[in-house]
Amino acid sequence: MTDHNENCVGSGDPVPHILRQWLSSFRPWFTAPSWEHLLVLVMGAILSPGKRTVTSCLRITGRAEAGNFSLYHQLLNRARWNPRTLASRLLSVVVASLAPDGPIVIGMDDTIERRWGPKIAARGIYRDPVRSSHGHFVKASGLRWLSFMVLAPVPWAKCIKALPVLTLLCPSERYDKKRGQKHKLLTDWARQGLMQLCRWLPERDLIFVGDSSFAVHTLAAALPGRATLITRLRLDASLFSPPDPRHEHTLGRPAQKGMPLPKLKAVLNNPKTAWQRIVASSWYGRQTDKHLDITTGTGLWYRRGTPPRPIRWVLVRDPTGRREPQAFMSTNTELEPTQIIAYFVRRWQIEVTFAETRAHLGVETQRQWNGNAIIRTTPSLLALYSLVTLWASNVLSQTTRPYAAAWHKKADLTFTDAIGAVRLVLWSGDLYRHSPSNPQMHKIPPGRLQRMAQALCFAA
Repeated sequence: MTDHNENCVGSGDPVPHILRQWLSSFRPWFTAPSWEHLLVLVMGAILSPGKRTVTSCLRITGRAEAGNFSLYHQLLNRARWNPRTLASRLLSVVVASLAPDGPIVIGMDDTIERRWGPKIAARGIYRDPVRSSHGHFVKASGLRWLSFMVLAPVPWAKCIKALPVLTLLCPSERYDKKRGQKHKLLTDWARQGLMQLCRWLPERDLIFVGDSSFAVHTLAAALPGRATLITRLRLDASLFSPPDPRHEHTLGRPAQKGMPLPKLKAVLNNPKTAWQRIVASSWYGRQTDKHLDITTGTGLWYRRGTPPRPIRWVLVRDPTGRREPQAFMSTNTELEPTQIIAYFVRRWQIEVTFAETRAHLGVETQRQWNGNAIIRTTPSLLALYSLVTLWASNVLSQTTRPYAAAWHKKADLTFTDAIGAVRLVLWSGDLYRHSPSNPQMHKIPPGRLQRMAQALCFAA
């Protein structure tokens, strides 16, 4: 379909054909008018250097004088499209590109979008994980989001990246109380998201990785047999041996657990514990080839009200003593301890993704207060991070040099290089048609040149 804006003089830059190609897999879920508005907003969200408001997207694409600007707002606050359906499609695209075979590793974590205002109904007061530390507690007013990200190697980055595929809003307790409905905890939302992803990928083995917030029995009990949960484990967690086998003279109901096993803290302090020295490919602080002492075992993870779950625990000790000992668990007892550690280490990329979406895609700068627009905008910006990462694979090559300077050496490409390359393609996508007689001479239209200058001068 031809973009209507291409035939309207002064109505802004036409949407580059390559952007239509990149987004073509999402076309069936939008009406024709909504699709054209979506293309403009996506182009503007990528090109805008500052806030990601609808007006900034219109301004950067040359539509500052567009009289139908309200239609672009309506795409977010009332148009009939389902974010959950698009998340399913995004998941299939990411998996097909980066994890076509083998287990799919999915990290989950929450983040606070700092927002204020009485009209933002779902906001609450939370601990700010970015500004707080072990000895300093900082509260923040905002929205809590739970994001599920595919943790997979990206060829151009030469490392593991965390690509958001499903992001859920977790309303505050005050919000639920005002509406007279039961409050759902973060782990309740995690269980629903986890089960949704399992339904979307019925033929694949899944490995879910989270921090200690997700080490809960109800979450492990909800997993299907082909899914694995890997988290941190408390050193005082209650583990049990398997129940004694029953025989014909055994009375009563079948036992669910056997005798209690020693606490992991006792295992750590026991001088008779056998430790094994391994080399981890990555560790805290971007360390590589890190030497660690580990010991492992299995047991039943049990709490009254949930079925017992066999787990493999791994106790890790830093030989240098710089890090406190910590324990990890896996609901798949067949995994090797080194595999469990390697999968868990991947989740550290989640914080990198949160930071890069704030820095490069303007998360927390959008200004919607309509409930429907809020539920759609932040997950869309996080999903855009995944799309830009995938699109960069078509633009960046093995010979592409990182954006660097004499005082700042960069050996590898980062998301800065990825979004810069995608922006360059969008800015220069249709310059050839403005000078068809001489392909070597690219004439930038004056209006676009002015907007590029304004983008530099008024960047926040």
